[in-house]
Amino acid sequence: MVFPHPIRAAVFDMDGLLLDTEVRYKDVILAAAADRGPPLPEAIFNRMIGTPLAHSLGLLAEFYGPDYDGEALFADATERFRVMTLGEDLLKAGVRELLDHLDELKIPRAIATSSSHESVRHHLEPNGVLARFDAVIARGDYARGKPAPDPFLAAATALGIAPEECLALEDSHNGVRAAHAAGMMTVMVPDLLAPTDEMRDLAVAIADSLHHVLDLVKAHHAG
Repeated sequence: MVFPHPIRAAVFDMDGLLLDTEVRYKDVILAAAADRGPPLPEAIFNRMIGTPLAHSLGLLAEFYGPDYDGEALFADATERFRVMTLGEDLLKAGVRELLDHLDELKIPRAIATSSSHESVRHHLEPNGVLARFDAVIARGDYARGKPAPDPFLAAATALGIAPEECLALEDSHNGVRAAHAAGMMTVMVPDLLAPTDEMRDLAVAIADSLHHVLDLVKAHHAG
């Protein structure tokens, strides 16, 4: 069996997992950075994926220098992203089908994200998906961000389920590290970052889509 324990809860990352946002956000932040000075290498952006804002600001200061206004860059990129995606439903394929099956199984679920509560509401309220989650753990709800386990441990506490009985779904390397450190049964669904040998060691499975995750869950409960 893929999952070593019964699945009694599910914890989802948001950007790159529930939402097709990472590619678009990469484009706007690289464009915004280029408009302000030397281009930001894609390799540095990749190191920001799935990390807290403070970590990303540190990477910018390391590359551009301590006087670089990283917060202004992110504010600019966020506004560009909003304009680019205005009116779009960025929900990834398979989200609703997976949530429908979790409903059938009466499995509660939470979001554990490095994004803000405002961002969660902005993307998931209009399409009705936010109401389908029992808890949202976002920036400000934990002491340490991913790759520390704090967001996932907070999600397990909010759901009232032991971490080892939670299925965690992540697209980023730091997200997988965080979920594994929390003791959850972690499945990586890659988006911008390809799975590495480390990811294969930490995750119980690598799924190529949320439809694949649904198949894994169905097989687990049928077995």
